[in-house]
Parts: sequence; C-alpha cells; structure tokens
Amino acid sequence: MNDRRGRFEAVFREVYEPLQRYAHRRVDPATADDVVADALLVLWRRLDDIPAGQALPWSYGVARRCLANHRRSDHRQGQLIDRLMAEPDERVDAAREPDPVLEEALAELSADDREIVRLWAWEGLPPRDIAVVLDITPNAAAIRVHRAKSRLAEAVTRKSGGVPGHMLGGHAMPAHNTAGTHTQEQKEAP
Repeated sequence: MNDRRGRFEAVFREVYEPLQRYAHRRVDPATADDVVADALLVLWRRLDDIPAGQALPWSYGVARRCLANHRRSDHRQGQLIDRLMAEPDERVDAAREPDPVLEEALAELSADDREIVRLWAWEGLPPRDIAVVLDITPNAAAIRVHRAKSRLAEAVTRKSGGVPGHMLGGHAMPAHNTAGTHTQEQKEAP
C-alpha cells in the first residue's frame, strides 16, 4: 500500500498543476475543481494503467473525459429543469388544497404508516422501491403498504362520517370490510 501511495504522490506532483491549468482554461473555477478532483480519483483507481513516462498526457485524457461527463451532466440537468418548468406538477397543485379529512386521517396513523402512505401515494413508489427506502424485503413492503392503506381507509371513513369511498384528491378510498373479506379493489392492491 505504501508503494502504491508513493507512486500516486509522484504522479500527483507531476500532473496536479497542469490539470488545474487545463481545467481552468475550459470551464468556470468551481467546475474546474470538480473536474480535477474527478480526474485525480480516476488516476488513483487506475494507477496501474498509467503508461510509464506518460502520466501527464494520460491524465489530460482522463481530465478530458471527466470534463465531457460534467458537460453531459449539466446538459441533462438543464433539460430536466426546463421540462419540470414546462410541466405543471399536479401533486404540487393537489398539495396546495389539502383535504381536511385526509389530513386528520393521516394524523391518526403511526409515523411509520404515514411514511409508507406518503412514499406510495405522494412519491408514487411501488412496494419494491419502498422496500429499498426502508431496507426491508419487497414482500414486507407490499404487506406494509396494504396495511397502511387499509388503516388510512378506515380512518378516512370514520372522519367522513362513515361514508365509504370518500373522495381524496380525485381518488376514492375503498371502504374496509370488517367482516374479514376484502373488496375486489382491495385484493388487487399490493
């Protein structure tokens, strides 16, 4: 490890200032620093691939590719921002007009159930992705989503004066059948 570190330090001393100049001639200072940092990381990872006596030109090639990656990333980010600015977010609009029945029903749920419902309904995540967020199995996530939705439906029904199928943001909440059977809509839900 000490030998590797010594080799990297020698390469670093040779290429750092030239890479700084290379990057600063091409982009703004903050991006230049990022490009140099990325290039140095690649040099560390691929230290054994650096051709003998060719560290500087090889480093320029690495920096060139890092710069291209930053430009692509900036371009994609700009496109995403443009697209988000052009498309109204219906969830944000719905959030501006909260449903008091839903708010009260959500407040009755445990913190874990509220988070699961929000991940499922607000973030639009399927149970397999919720499993990743919560670091549980997909099956456990599906069960938790189903139970949280059922508890929310029960709370909404109570809060809406016992009216099953209360409308929440344009979506009907299914009534929970206390007899132990589930409606077809509940069977299909994860």
